[in-house]
Amino acid sequence: MPATPAAPSPSARVLLWVVAIAFFMQALDMTILNTALPAMAQSLGESPLRMHSVLIAYMLTVAILIPASGWIADRWGTRRVFAWAIALFTLGSLACAQAQSLPVLVAARVLQGLGGALMMPVGRLAVLRTYPRAQLVQAMSFVTMPGLVGPLIGPALGGWLVEVATWHWIFLINLPIGVIGIVVAHRLMPDLRGPAERFDWVGFILFANAMVLVSLALEGLGELHFNRLLCGLLFGCGVTSLIAYALHARRSEAPLFSPRLFRSRWFTIGVTGGLLARFGGGAMPFLTPLLLQVGLGYPASQAGLTMIPLAAAALTVKPLVHPLVERFGFRRLLAGNTVLVGALIASFGFIDAATPLPALLVLLTVFGAANSLQFTLMNTITLQELPDEHASAGNSALSVVMQLSRSLGVAVAGLLLGAFVGSQGDLLPAFHTTYFVLGAATACCAAIFSLLTPYRAPPQGALLPQGMQS
Repeated sequence: MPATPAAPSPSARVLLWVVAIAFFMQALDMTILNTALPAMAQSLGESPLRMHSVLIAYMLTVAILIPASGWIADRWGTRRVFAWAIALFTLGSLACAQAQSLPVLVAARVLQGLGGALMMPVGRLAVLRTYPRAQLVQAMSFVTMPGLVGPLIGPALGGWLVEVATWHWIFLINLPIGVIGIVVAHRLMPDLRGPAERFDWVGFILFANAMVLVSLALEGLGELHFNRLLCGLLFGCGVTSLIAYALHARRSEAPLFSPRLFRSRWFTIGVTGGLLARFGGGAMPFLTPLLLQVGLGYPASQAGLTMIPLAAAALTVKPLVHPLVERFGFRRLLAGNTVLVGALIASFGFIDAATPLPALLVLLTVFGAANSLQFTLMNTITLQELPDEHASAGNSALSVVMQLSRSLGVAVAGLLLGAFVGSQGDLLPAFHTTYFVLGAATACCAAIFSLLTPYRAPPQGALLPQGMQS
């Protein structure tokens, strides 16, 4: 690892802007699609209820490649990998804009995901290796702030573009930013390399195979319309692959995710509870714009503007996290907030055409605050007790869980929504039942977090920096 400079150089300050723009591109892309899905479905001749695969393809690709991002950067250098990541993301954006069928669009989203999976981890790694430890929190806060702004403007921008232009511009706006990013990255990104240690390719393939097969099984029960026997076979093979990975990891000298991570009670609870509890919260950015547009008839632009309070509340609640933990402790706060988030998700099941807009905005605001608090707490407890030598591996595992849980949450929500539409024959009641089920399942996860040992807040500033909290 190269020596850390005593103070950041002018090129290091430019590096922050390059990484910040990349963070913004990815964060914007993950939210701008949500309000555009109905328009995209109409253009492609598909049902809006089938469009969740467009979201899943991207998130699942990112989740699969995150564990390999550090090794790839060490092997080929941060400059080359970061530039190629932006290039892949930009090329994928162009392919998405040119897609004329849902399968082609899903394939283009996978290409986008290949770039997105490398942009954030490699950019974060470059900042980590460039800035001195004393300035690291400030530097990371700077580069991740645009990533927090992306979800704030994404839904509204997506709805506006759909109405004033076409959905294709959701992807085309990435092209000029991407071209500039490639040029700047080649010129200003430091070419940092670490020791390219042996990578656990066997573990990587087993783990990726498990994620893909389980997701495909869920999709097969939903929009792909596989028969149940095939879906059961895919799910069984996915679980078998996951078990095979666990056995491999116990024997490997340098596994993808060390079993020693799970010696920490808090890490185990954080990963398990975080994976399951994120299903409901991760599905909401997909479900709610669909409810507003398809279920209630909102225009795309109005649906996007309606989602702003959710993202704004998520930002404003961040300063309150530490005082709340200090007052109630992690166990009580997290278990109670999990029940609250579940209840709030279920309460969306009562929204109909007679619901006043101010009441809907209040509900979205409260949910945004509670969900942001939930994600911050879950991420913090996952890494809280890990020793320094396991912090990097734990952080990588957490990043995978965050992406995987959102992907599976959207898949489960799409599966439930499609099943309830088929059984109830009416769209709005199907939305309501889906919210009830997701809310109840989320609230049940409080039982997992109640297993935490009583523990108060860490010293001020010890919570995760912005960008790793949600």
